Amino acid sequence: MASRFLNRSHFGRPENRGNLMTIEEANALLEEWVPNPKLRLHMRQVAGNMKAWAIEKEGADAITALKWELAGLLHDADWEKYPDQHCKVIIEELEKRNIDPDVIQCIASHGPAVFGVEPKTSMDKMIYAIDELSGFIHAAALIRPTFYEGLTVKSVKKRLKSPAFAAQVSRDDIQDAVSKIDISLEELIQFIIDHQKDIE
Repeated sequence: MASRFLNRSHFGRPENRGNLMTIEEANALLEEWVPNPKLRLHMRQVAGNMKAWAIEKEGADAITALKWELAGLLHDADWEKYPDQHCKVIIEELEKRNIDPDVIQCIASHGPAVFGVEPKTSMDKMIYAIDELSGFIHAAALIRPTFYEGLTVKSVKKRLKSPAFAAQVSRDDIQDAVSKIDISLEELIQFIIDHQKDIE
């Protein structure tokens, strides 16, 4: 994957902390920027996983959970329209809108090898861990006649060992991301299966 280093370490402005879009506003931006329904589904799945993690594992309040959800929902917002400038364009758009710097920082750090921004916070680390795995698990579900029903951690791990399956998903990124969090790969796979199976 080609690097698109952002060559920055600070995103947003501290005085904008607490300024958040509504989910409706974020979805309106996606409708405008992301014509591909499969990509929009991926972003909703990452958002759902992020929100669930924040609430269930981090004890997040409603505002914090919204931050996590927005980061997941918008992390690939510019990927389709501006592939050569992903995720520079969405970061600049959110900075123009005076959005909370935690959300922008999180989006900037969702692919350290690509964007050159290391995840710092728990939110940063979890979007990095969830993003690639979410897409991979969905791909594994799509090839099954029963879709998510009966999908197991064991079968997902078996697919991960097959380089030809969902070859665009970086196994190195998954391994690196999981090494940064306090949960095993197996636990994270199960969490994602449980939480994204009903997202449409």
